[in-house]
Amino acid sequence: MKRIAALFLIVCMAVALFAGCGGQKATPINIGALKGPTGMGMVTLMGEEFSGKYNITIESAPDVVTGKLINGELDIAAVPVNLASVLYNKTKDESGNSNIMMIAVNTLGVLYVLEDGDTVNSLADLAGKTLYATGQGSTPEYMLSYLLEKSGLTDSVSVEYKAEHSELATLMASGEVKLGMLPEPNVTATMAKNENLRVALDLTEEWKNLAGVEPVQGCIVVRKDYFEQNKTAVRLFLKEYNAAVDYTNANQAETAELMAKYEIIPSAAIAEKAIDKCNIVCYRDDAMRTAAEAMLQVLYDANPKSVGGAMPGDDFYYNDANK
Repeated sequence: MKRIAALFLIVCMAVALFAGCGGQKATPINIGALKGPTGMGMVTLMGEEFSGKYNITIESAPDVVTGKLINGELDIAAVPVNLASVLYNKTKDESGNSNIMMIAVNTLGVLYVLEDGDTVNSLADLAGKTLYATGQGSTPEYMLSYLLEKSGLTDSVSVEYKAEHSELATLMASGEVKLGMLPEPNVTATMAKNENLRVALDLTEEWKNLAGVEPVQGCIVVRKDYFEQNKTAVRLFLKEYNAAVDYTNANQAETAELMAKYEIIPSAAIAEKAIDKCNIVCYRDDAMRTAAEAMLQVLYDANPKSVGGAMPGDDFYYNDANK
């Protein structure tokens, strides 16, 4: 473990030197992320060697993270992409200036439909069934609603939402629920507990087919008032987070151990199996905007409330090349 941390620290020091990012602020950046993919990309920044730079907390529910972001307890947060847009609109002042800015896309599609049985092999097969799901009020709900609407299934599929991924995962693992929508890494963890479960639908592929754009589920945002006073620190974080994502995807066995240590994923074995299917990325600048804006436009067209009632303006998308 020490060897892993040392190697990663060397990588990040090299990044910092290359970027010319001296003058890091004395107090750490307060960062919030969620258990699962949004936290998985952060894991190598959570070691003691980064304690003077990043204070990263992992939460189970998005509303906890967003509440702390709005009241100033957090400077940076990893949140569902539609929620980032909602926060952008919610924090506008009387002049129309928002205090939320996106700095990276960090998670692509991670949703799957699991079945204990073999009756669902297409979206059409959901007709007449009850599908249990999680993520109500966030990107998963809006993605599912869009897919059902575009498939003409809105009135023929009953969707029952559970408050926590863990709750639905437990019900599926025990066999009490036979058909459910879960994100990775819950999918891998649940299937490990119930050998009768199978992946019936990959909703990333279904989304690409029906929406025609890449699914974006998670992103990283910063409070603008914090950014304006700490530009160097935020830019360095972006570079080190990019390096952390690359390291996570390239060193899955090692980083899986860290994910279990910091309780981002229940076990290292589950984490290692799930990393590839969690689609952890670090899209920045133009690539970030292209992916996020296309996703938000589809969500807006389907339900304006899903993105806070209006599409974000140009000031929502940070581009380092333009600063």
